[in-house]
Amino acid sequence: MKKSISLLLAASAALVLSSAHGHGTPTPNHGGIVQAVGDTWLELVPASGKIELYVEDDGDPMPSAGLSGHLSVQNGGAKADYVLKPAGGNRLEAAGAQAPKGAKVIAVLVLADKTKVPATFVVK
Repeated sequence: MKKSISLLLAASAALVLSSAHGHGTPTPNHGGIVQAVGDTWLELVPASGKIELYVEDDGDPMPSAGLSGHLSVQNGGAKADYVLKPAGGNRLEAAGAQAPKGAKVIAVLVLADKTKVPATFVVK
């Protein structure tokens, strides 16, 4: 009887822990750098000739239609600003942007309701 209760408690604890871990832990789905700002997850992906920003709402892709924003890339003493535009799915894009290793990127995402979501990334 005690063994059955112990097994039941262990199984219950495992279920609770796995469900808690499954939601709420930002992970890079596109090989980038992830920042969580409240329930909004931003993944910055430096690509050739552009910077991509993927947006999720607590792990669920958030459509980029209706979103906007801008990026500031600081590298050494140089600073460059770029506009983020919807690029399909949950992706926004800053065309022409470059973010070399060591650069600091400040992203400000503007949601459809005009709420601003700021995040700072350091490119590795």
